[in-house]
Order: sequence, then structure tokens, then C-alpha cells
Amino acid sequence: MPRSGAASLTPDRVAAFRLGRHHLARRAPRGALASVVGGMAGAQAQLLSAARISLSARTADLTVEDVDVALAERRLVKVGCMRRTLYLVPSDDVAVFVRGTARRAEKEVRWALGKGVPGRVVEAAIDAALGALDTPRTRPEIAERTCRALGVRSRLVHGGGWGSRGRVAAVPVGALTYPVVDLLHVAAARGVVCYGAPRDGEPTFVRADAWVPGYVDLPPEDAETLLLRRYLEAFGPASVADFATWIGITVREAAAIWARMADELAQVGVEEVEGAVLRSSLPELCRARLERRHVRLLPHFDSYLLGHRGRSHLVADEHHHRVSRAQGWIAPVVLVDGRVLGVWRHLHRRGRLEVEVTPLGRLTRPVVVRIHAEAEELGRLLGAEDLRVTLAPSSETGRT
Repeated sequence: MPRSGAASLTPDRVAAFRLGRHHLARRAPRGALASVVGGMAGAQAQLLSAARISLSARTADLTVEDVDVALAERRLVKVGCMRRTLYLVPSDDVAVFVRGTARRAEKEVRWALGKGVPGRVVEAAIDAALGALDTPRTRPEIAERTCRALGVRSRLVHGGGWGSRGRVAAVPVGALTYPVVDLLHVAAARGVVCYGAPRDGEPTFVRADAWVPGYVDLPPEDAETLLLRRYLEAFGPASVADFATWIGITVREAAAIWARMADELAQVGVEEVEGAVLRSSLPELCRARLERRHVRLLPHFDSYLLGHRGRSHLVADEHHHRVSRAQGWIAPVVLVDGRVLGVWRHLHRRGRLEVEVTPLGRLTRPVVVRIHAEAEELGRLLGAEDLRVTLAPSSETGRT
């Protein structure tokens, strides 16, 4: 139950506020791409193709080239941050997102020490890896330069993530052997690493100070506080546990960050659940309302779905498994007024785009019309010449 004195809000009002903050109520101008990414607290980019669709759902007339140019011009930067996953973030906020999530890297340093690797060996490996990143380099190049600096021989180990069976470059660190990407995760305890431009289909990695124009570093504590602010601006009302889940740290660690901003937070109640928002956001939250139907086709791993520990405010419990799938996959969803009322998939081949929607709830005819409009927008983004939209049969599709 919300405590006495906490403002009481309806779920629709909260949904309207979050939709607005995520630019899902009204698409932003095409030239505001970096602002859109900042407003949604980063665009999940484990699949870059999904990130492009995510941004198209929020930005008017966006093209694939717009996103690629923003990356090439370094207005957007790809980094590993929340939950050790990949995100696109505004270049001005690289330190906020990477330094602000460095507690996980500190934990990995402690893990190596617990495995018996001397501290001086761990620190030497981190220094050598960061020293290799003065310009964008591939994993084999990083392994070769890091090992040369350490006076050891590089290795090949099985890895690469997501079920890959390939062999990847790795660096011996004491009794441990780190694939390059894993070593860079550890290095995030001391430095800020981001992705450079791909080379011949291979990712490259580079220090932020050597890549981001006008890069300004931040102490981790300041970055954590700013990251909490970005989080609450996009996902409030929220709890300490929600923030911990989003960032990928313990509730105790999240509470320590939360406490620094206690004077800037206001408690609100949403039905039987209490959460916090920035006091500066409270007037906008209390005015927010759903004035018309908001329908979007959100892709795999859309950031809007990742902000809270539970998803009962987004999808009915009986359909939760249709959205949160095995091995951490988050399905593409049909979002209607902030609620998941369907899942979808698409196939784009030889200029033809096929979109198949499976309803999870009642879809009115106006909503179906909006789904077709969003599918047309997807077709425009992907350059499809022909479009076919199909809806799986549902007894809950209505007329009104």
C-alpha cells in the first residue's frame, strides 16, 4: 500500500508519462536522434537492426542511414553498460553510462583476485589492454598488443557469445585466460571503452578519450548519480529494486546510489504499488494523459520493456512467457497505450516485407488500422517495395 502522503496516480497517467518520455506518444523530429536516445536512457543494441527499428518507432521519417551516419559522426556511440549489454548512447553521455555501471567491472576484478591472481597482475593486464585502445582495433589486434606489453603469448579459446563455437583471441592473466571482450569488461573498472567503426565486418574497440569528440570523463560516483537521474526521467515511477535490475547490480548497491538523491525524489502510489520520481518530473507526471490511441511495433529488446523488475504493468501475467523468452530474449511487441497487446515478427526478403501479428488481448478495429500504419512505417525504414500484414485469428478482436 502507498504510504500516507504519497501522491496517488492511475496506471494510465503513468503510462502516458513514460510514453512521452520515450517519444512513443509522438515521434520526435528526424534531427533529434541523439536527444531521443538520451530520453529513452539508451537504445539497447545487442541487435543493431533491432535498435534501428526501436529508434524508428520514436523518430519521424528515420532511415537506416540516419542511424549509421550518427554512429560514424560519433553523435551516437555503442558501449557496453547496463547488465553488460550493448547500448547506443549519446556521445555526451558515454561516461555517464559506462562509469555509472562500473560496479560490475569492479566485481569482476574482485573475482579474479579471489581466484588467486595477484592484484599487480590484474592491474597490469588492465593497463596493457587500455593502452592498446588509443585507436580502434579488432580483437586479435588488441590481444597481440596487450600480450606483447605483458610479455606473454596470446591464445585462442572457444567463445564469442550467443552460442558461437568459434575460437577467439584471448589474453592470459595469471592462471586465468580472458577472451578480449571479457578482458575489456574488466578494464571498465579503470577506463571507458567503446566500440569504434567496424572493419571488414569485425567490431573494433577504442578508449572513449580517443574516440568521442570533446570527451569529458567523470568520477564513478558522479556518473552513478547522473545515471539514476537519466533512469528516473525515462522510467519513473520506479523502485530501488527496479533500478538495480535495470543497471545489473545488487539492491544494496542500488540503494546506496538512490540515497544520494533522496532529497530530489518524490514518492507516488500507483494502485497498490509505490515508487519514486524526480520532484522536477512530478508536475508533468500529474498532467500526463492518454489523449488518443498510441500504437507502436517495438522490436526485440526494446528499452521501454527493460526498465522494471516486473512487467505486470506491461503485459498480463498469463502472457508473460510470450514476451520474456528463453535465454533472456525479449520478443517484439505490439504496444497499445503502454500495454503489450500482441507480439509480432517480420520477414524482409527480395523487397517484400511480411509482418505477422499475434494478438494477446482485444484489438479494436482502430488499433488494427494503426498496426497497419506502423507496419508501413517499418516497410519504409527497411526499403520494402511490397507489404503484407497478417493477424492471427483472435476471438478478442473488436469493432469499436
